[in-house]
Amino acid sequence: MQGLMVKDDAVKSIFTENLQTHGAYCAREEGLKREEEAGKIKFVCVSNDKIDEHMIWLIELKNIFARQLPNMPKEYIVRLEMDRRHKSVMVIRHNTVVGGITYRPYLSQKFGEIAFCAIAPNEQVKGYGTRLMNHLKQRARDVDGLTHFLTYADNNAVGYFIKQGFSKDIFLEKKLWHGYIKDNDGGILMECKIDPKFPYTDLSTMIRRQRQAIDEKIRELSNCHIVYPGIDFQKACSNKEAGIPKRICKLEDIPGLREAGWSPDEWGHSRFKYFNASTDGTVNPKLTGFMLSVLKQAMLAHADGWPFDKPVNVRDAPDYYNIIKNPMDLMTMSRRVESEQYYVTLEMFIADARKMFANARKYNSPETVYYKSSTRLETFFSSTVQAGVQSFLHFQQ
Repeated sequence: MQGLMVKDDAVKSIFTENLQTHGAYCAREEGLKREEEAGKIKFVCVSNDKIDEHMIWLIELKNIFARQLPNMPKEYIVRLEMDRRHKSVMVIRHNTVVGGITYRPYLSQKFGEIAFCAIAPNEQVKGYGTRLMNHLKQRARDVDGLTHFLTYADNNAVGYFIKQGFSKDIFLEKKLWHGYIKDNDGGILMECKIDPKFPYTDLSTMIRRQRQAIDEKIRELSNCHIVYPGIDFQKACSNKEAGIPKRICKLEDIPGLREAGWSPDEWGHSRFKYFNASTDGTVNPKLTGFMLSVLKQAMLAHADGWPFDKPVNVRDAPDYYNIIKNPMDLMTMSRRVESEQYYVTLEMFIADARKMFANARKYNSPETVYYKSSTRLETFFSSTVQAGVQSFLHFQQ
């Protein structure tokens, strides 16, 4: 009975998303850092010093601010940007301003106020905004001696500032900033504490080295980096039997499974052992019956099941298979169940269903009936599977 309690806990987490970091931040930062080292882009800090090149850059940055901040009066932008108490950190590519941040340092109070922040509209997905903010923080700390930044952010900018380490909670003593910064009724006051030691312009290298150290330690303690060959069996070629193996593969024949510590006697290879294949590779009849009932009595009969009853027709969606590389539908799942060879575990069945729902949301926009149907049907599918497993557990007890 104790083992059943463990399985019951597993039921609750079966649909939990597996969140993973994808390294996009480091990839963009490393790319921009290489461009910077090669001289293709540069980050400069200028003010109204009457130098011709600097004035041209300030005018270009003003035009970006005016375009990206339409609710901000142009006269106000010019007045602050050209105020010699303000500084502007810019990213320059091919001697053209790509974006920038204008701020005013209050040296005696050790904080700075960000007035404007914008990137040219055609350059916004390349990581310039983050790289620019990192340069600003490092310069403000090392050159201006600042410890904090404050800014008023509108609703469209709050998300960006949160990603850059800003918070809506203000911890800086009010007496240090109250009366210095300009109040803005239409914005949200946000604060960022500048770390005294962070290598802001080299964070990607630090993160990469940390990951390398972790990987090396994992290799010392685990063999998870060892890659075994795939299962060697032929699949049927006809559309009717697509993806169904011609012969059953026994669990003990899967390369690497025993090396990973699996054995038939352990709780082992599945969170739902009572539903899964036996050690000789044959599919548990209870699993087949349960999956068929979920498909035919629940999903196909559901009001939102019709978009998924068969494979997507290319005449209806010509680009579907260019976008969706691993298509799935209820007809294919039914054939796999009926073959009594494919779904040897309940997790495999659930994985195909989740793939089907994810494909629908990837291809269709949120306002479409297909997207909404996938969300409703997935909720129904999850509750149906969990209810079925819970019912079996109760029956076993």
